[in-house]
Amino acid sequence: MSWVRKTGVSLVACGAVLCVAGAGTAAHGRVMARLEVARFRAQGGAASLWDAKRILAYEKTLGVQTVPTLAVLRVPGLGIEAPVLEGTSDAAMNRGVGHIEGSALPGESGNVGIAGHRDGFFRALKDVKVGELVELERKTGTGMERDEYKVERISVVDPTDVSVVGATKDATLTLVTCYPFYFVGTAPRRFVVQPKRTGSIPASSARSAKPRRSPAAPTQLAPVLARPARMVRFVRIPLTLLAAATSTHPSSATSPLRSA
Repeated sequence: MSWVRKTGVSLVACGAVLCVAGAGTAAHGRVMARLEVARFRAQGGAASLWDAKRILAYEKTLGVQTVPTLAVLRVPGLGIEAPVLEGTSDAAMNRGVGHIEGSALPGESGNVGIAGHRDGFFRALKDVKVGELVELERKTGTGMERDEYKVERISVVDPTDVSVVGATKDATLTLVTCYPFYFVGTAPRRFVVQPKRTGSIPASSARSAKPRRSPAAPTQLAPVLARPARMVRFVRIPLTLLAAATSTHPSSATSPLRSA
């Protein structure tokens, strides 16, 4: 066999080995992704409702530096607990829920707009009821404070109806996600939940209502807002946020109810 033929055979053999190795790596990646999704959902509570792709998108943001957390949003009765990050970029919306730019900031009077993915943190909103307790925990100059709200209005609107995130006289939250919750593709409408603030108490003395569904993960809140905007890998679940400060993309500065 000439050296040319020997070289050709060797190259073919190497190519075959590389193809097999590549296929093995891809298969291993798929298996690990499935295990990651299974581990995440096994935590129970609201996490069990997440879409597999959203879980993997969330996992990819862990360990990545992001903007500081403004507050922590909880709906105890639904097991929802999420960091509120400034803006609605992909990174912010995969890591937590996003404060809609131009709306009131947590703790201010007026309408605090918060957007979340329908296949992630806000999936459990499908079961929300009028009268539901909603909490927003935030840092103040003297410590941590928890604002308590009760849901007064639930509506479904068109993406062009930005009036829902307009200014209000009363201290209000507006939670926005795409709708229908299980729609395949770009969801055509927006699901809007509007709770009104009923009071504020120091976080150390606050007690959440007993959840109808288990929380997404065990949490200890105080350290979250007091530390730099860097996430660590905690119990690989939407919220252990507190170890650091730190579908559907419903918001932007120009079109707060935009789809993703």
